[in-house]
Amino acid sequence: MDARRLIDLETHTVDVFGDVAILSTYAEVDVEAVVAQLTQPTVYLKKRPREARRVVQDDAAPAVPVRGPAVESLVATEQGLKFEIRPPNGLSVGLYLDAREARAWVRAQARGRTVLNLFAYTCGFGVAAMAGEAARVLNLDRSRKVLDWGERNYALNGLVPVRRDFVAGDAFEWVRRLAKKGEKFDLVVLDPPSFATSEGSRFSAERDYAGLVAQVAPLVGQTLVACCNLAAVDAKTVRGWVGQSIEVVEEFGAGDDFARPSALKVVIARR
Repeated sequence: MDARRLIDLETHTVDVFGDVAILSTYAEVDVEAVVAQLTQPTVYLKKRPREARRVVQDDAAPAVPVRGPAVESLVATEQGLKFEIRPPNGLSVGLYLDAREARAWVRAQARGRTVLNLFAYTCGFGVAAMAGEAARVLNLDRSRKVLDWGERNYALNGLVPVRRDFVAGDAFEWVRRLAKKGEKFDLVVLDPPSFATSEGSRFSAERDYAGLVAQVAPLVGQTLVACCNLAAVDAKTVRGWVGQSIEVVEEFGAGDDFARPSALKVVIARR
């Protein structure tokens, strides 16, 4: 596996994808000193805000590496699955490593199931579910660009992407639309951003997560995988939000290459 977290500190982290390291800073850090310790030939810098709602400046994610030759894209592996990584692509390079254990869980549970992947991004959960022999995965995201990227990830893994299962649209609106039609999926993956704006509304996980779960609950035929990456709340809080609508049976966080308590909380709930 060549996609992993190498350094996990409060001030900065380093994620490694093959020969490329992504240094993310959350405070003032001696970048040159950190880079000097890394063995990867190419290092990109991401200056991340501590809160997702803060405006990110244009220089927060330089398109050129701070060391080494530029790498526009590469293919990294995670637990045998392949993903296209784009190091210069702003703050998000294509795969959130803290969700690795959640993707593995979905892969292990997906056989024969229909899956709804909400806020799909580059379809990491979709790839995992299809690799686990899901009957169907519907990937929903606001951005056609990242869904196209997701189709590329399918192809990298020998999976045949079906265009109708990559839907570009407002996931909040689609949840309501699918519920109105009486649709149900055996397994629903809910992984919203901590903060988001949609037409006429704003979503804050701290304020609105429980309500979103209530809206999603009618779509859940068997299992809900609810992810929350808001550092300001703990696992107990997320468990409480989910438990208001559907019974919680399991929870976990990121993998063991994450040294600190994971910001990501994953709650499994079942009918």
